[in-house]
Amino acid sequence: MGVVIRKAKGGKVKSSSSRVTSEKPIEFPEATWERISQKAYELWEQRGRGEGNSLRDWLDAEEAVMEEMLEARR
Repeated sequence: MGVVIRKAKGGKVKSSSSRVTSEKPIEFPEATWERISQKAYELWEQRGRGEGNSLRDWLDAEEAVMEEMLEARR
């Protein structure tokens, strides 16, 4: 999939993809979301229960869980 980024008149940046996607998002089993939630909570605790980082904790947890899933498949 190629992505082209162009500057439009007025300095705005436009991007277009060579592939139009109307695909349905990937749906994970409920257990996957629960595992991501648990991992995000663990990360939040490890980071000192600080406020304002919930998105970072969730994304890091999601990455870790996906990596675990990939490793399990190998």
